[in-house]
Amino acid sequence: MSEFSNKLKELRTSKNISQKQIASQLDIADRQYRRYENEEQQPTLPIIIKLANYFDISLDYLVGRTDNPNSHKS
Repeated sequence: MSEFSNKLKELRTSKNISQKQIASQLDIADRQYRRYENEEQQPTLPIIIKLANYFDISLDYLVGRTDNPNSHKS
């Protein structure tokens, strides 16, 4: 599994929310979200930004460029 899909699943489960719930927050179909976690499709940049905002984490953390989820906060 890729770093992105691992982080995505880890973040979602740590918040104890379903794939359907997060898909609803992103305004996408739940099957579309499942594709992101299963590495079947890469999300667009606007979706990645929505994910980072939803989880209040940096984009760098989400894509595996840092281990600090709060690197966007100064």
